[in-house]
Amino acid sequence: MKRRLLLPVAVLLMASATAAPARSATTGDAGAQGVRAQDLRTEDVHVEGTLPSGATYVMDVPAGWNGTVLLFSHGFRPRGAPNPAQNVTDAATRGLLLTDGYALIGSSYATTGWAVEHAVPDQLATLDAFTARFGAARRTLAWGQSYGGFVTTRIAERHADRVDGTLSVCGLVHGGVANWNNTLDPVFALKALLAPDAAIPLAGFPDQATAVAAAGALSGVVTEAQNSAAGRARIALAAALHNIPGWNDPSQPRPAPTDWSAQQANQYTAVRGLLATAAFSWRQDTEALAGGNASWNTGVDYTSMLRASSAYEEVKGLYKAAGRSLADDLGTLNRTPRIKADGAAVDWMSRTSAFTGRLTKPQLTLHTTGDALVPVQTESAYLRAATAGGSRHLLRQTYVDNAGHCTFSPAEQLAALDTLEMRVDTGRWGDTGAAALNSRAAQADPTTPARYTAYRPTAYPRPYDLAHPGDAHRP
Repeated sequence: MKRRLLLPVAVLLMASATAAPARSATTGDAGAQGVRAQDLRTEDVHVEGTLPSGATYVMDVPAGWNGTVLLFSHGFRPRGAPNPAQNVTDAATRGLLLTDGYALIGSSYATTGWAVEHAVPDQLATLDAFTARFGAARRTLAWGQSYGGFVTTRIAERHADRVDGTLSVCGLVHGGVANWNNTLDPVFALKALLAPDAAIPLAGFPDQATAVAAAGALSGVVTEAQNSAAGRARIALAAALHNIPGWNDPSQPRPAPTDWSAQQANQYTAVRGLLATAAFSWRQDTEALAGGNASWNTGVDYTSMLRASSAYEEVKGLYKAAGRSLADDLGTLNRTPRIKADGAAVDWMSRTSAFTGRLTKPQLTLHTTGDALVPVQTESAYLRAATAGGSRHLLRQTYVDNAGHCTFSPAEQLAALDTLEMRVDTGRWGDTGAAALNSRAAQADPTTPARYTAYRPTAYPRPYDLAHPGDAHRP
């Protein structure tokens, strides 16, 4: 079944006829070299190239280009990791989008890690390169996954003149300051409750080796704690401060709502993953860019934070089963000396990575309900910002009932893009409820799941945005 996003043939021909002559790609598929834009009606084009920054880009333009270009921003890649250009989330979604006539483009970003100062310029430069080769698109939609959702939201707030709408998929829409603050909370709790006397640094790492060693030391403590009921309860408390859900990997059986033991076992796996990546190694990479530690927990009331957590009932149940006092452990946690931030590093992170909540074009967000790495509560943080920034009417947030980070089917992704494009076409959101989205997903690709659900996440524990001046205060 053809989807409504395809344009009439006359428009396709006009778009091809007005496109600028193509230039040869810097690198890539030799078959694509020298292909003229007007030949797009009969031949698919794949282009790879290099931007002046050193970032690479990739473009796929189908023979029946419908005039819309999708600018894709990829997720976080640790420093030193392979860094290829990417223009779509996955191969299956690529095939469906190209069949529907979309041009797909995206860059690698010139640097890895928290590449905030390169990612947006490189994405916009990729869009420029596309225009120079193929002519101006009829419509430009920016979308991104995970860290790429953060990049996309920066484009939405700061470069809205370059796009017609944006889609953040499992994105870090809470911004950099909030992200690194709340990443600190679970490891602070683990050390305070399980290894209070150990010399394990949690921030301010001078080098990667120090961060990796600290991660290994705390991981060993957590592994040992998992062997006792009291240790498991404390690990659950730490997980709850980050809103790590009890079902966070699609390969895990889904626990019953009150099966606290099974939920904790799943959280334990996610906590181990957090220690191995974002909490230490990725943090050190980011501190090097920020010029210091941009996170703090001075003034944080962990009792209030836990009570607001989506996992509060689980933690209470596990403490009761272990015969331990939750109040005593929270008292210990609240008395533990806190970590202070480096002011200049916070200023850098706030300037480069905090959101204003001021949208001028429509933005749709998509999140799974069972995300441990970028918890679904991040959506509450951006809703708070957009409401204060006066652009709540331009924002729609949608949810898929699945575990894992960015574990969306091709059908669900196409339904989101369809919904965004309808908003751009009509000037109004229309029906964005779960039933309507599942219907669109089934029409777009009946071979993969459609699991949209009505959902409202709890509040993000430590929001930080530029629409709330009080967020800038740090003791």
